[in-house]
Amino acid sequence: MQPPSDYIYGSRALATILKSVLALDSIPYMLLLVDSTDWYRLGADGLLAIHALFVSFVIGGLVLTLIGKACKWRWVRNFWFRLAHLGGIGFVVLQTWLGKLCPLTIWEMELRARAGDTPYAGSFMAHWLGELLYYDAPWWVFIAAYTLFGLLVVASWIWVPPVRPKKQR
Repeated sequence: MQPPSDYIYGSRALATILKSVLALDSIPYMLLLVDSTDWYRLGADGLLAIHALFVSFVIGGLVLTLIGKACKWRWVRNFWFRLAHLGGIGFVVLQTWLGKLCPLTIWEMELRARAGDTPYAGSFMAHWLGELLYYDAPWWVFIAAYTLFGLLVVASWIWVPPVRPKKQR
């Protein structure tokens, strides 16, 4: 009996990889027979979670840096943390000034379309994280908000200067 064509079959190589990664002696056949739309939906949900973590890093990084100055936390002056934080908000500001959507948003929407979802359909995670991340506002609002936040991050470099790593000999 032939399953429907919208199913993805696990190959011998996939089964071997899963066995070695999961340290299983046998892979249940059902793990290898999955509706392809589920893979797209799972990928979109994963991207949405990564997007939420990125936003949390950018916002939380500034908040923790400012709190860290008051509490005298040394780690908030870590150069690499601060550089990653500045690079993150710098990317957001640049892409909004260029009028571009975030690549994570574009990829997520493409995966949702391939899964056959509409903008408000999908899993619980997709709906609620989407509600937190996506707002319906004119583009200039995003440019102003992201630029202001970016300027606050730059100001935090002056107010709470990071400590450059020492050169090792």
